[in-house]
Amino acid sequence: MSTPAGFFAILAAPFGALGVRLADDALAGLDFLPPGTAPASSPHPLIARVARQLDAYYGDPRHVFDLPLAPAGTPYRLRVWSALSTIPSGATRSYGELARALGTAPRALGQAVGDNPLPIVIPCHRVIAADGGLGGFNHGRTGYTQDIKRWLLRHEGSLA
Repeated sequence: MSTPAGFFAILAAPFGALGVRLADDALAGLDFLPPGTAPASSPHPLIARVARQLDAYYGDPRHVFDLPLAPAGTPYRLRVWSALSTIPSGATRSYGELARALGTAPRALGQAVGDNPLPIVIPCHRVIAADGGLGGFNHGRTGYTQDIKRWLLRHEGSLA
C-alpha cells in the first residue's frame, strides 16, 4: 500500500510532517514535507513501529532508535552516515571536525550529510558550521527545513 508520492505513510511531527519510505521491511527514507501536509496512515506493521519510536524521540531527545534501516548509498556515504549516528543527542560536530575524523574533505562530507535519506534517525542535524551556524540541512529545499533543524537542535538542548 502506498500514499501519494510513493510514501508508505505520512506521519505528523511537531515541526510538520514526515513522508516514510520502506524497502524490504526496513526504513529506507524519511522526507521532510511542507508544513500543512496531511498525515496518511498505513497498515504496514513497521510504520506503527517507526511512528512509536519517532514519538518517543519527540518526548525524549535521548531516545535511541532501534529500527531496521536500509539507507541506499555508496560505501562512502554509508561510512559518513554511520559516523553521524555516533554523535550523541545534545552534541554537535562541525563539518570540518567530522571530515578530519573520517579523513575526507569537508565539501564531500557535506554532500554526503545532505544526502542522508534518514534524517532524525541518522542525525545529520547535529552537524553544524565551524562558526556555530546551522550550515546546510536543506535536503533539496530551503526555508522550512532550516526551521526543522533549529527545532531538532533546540529539542536536544544544543541550541538556545
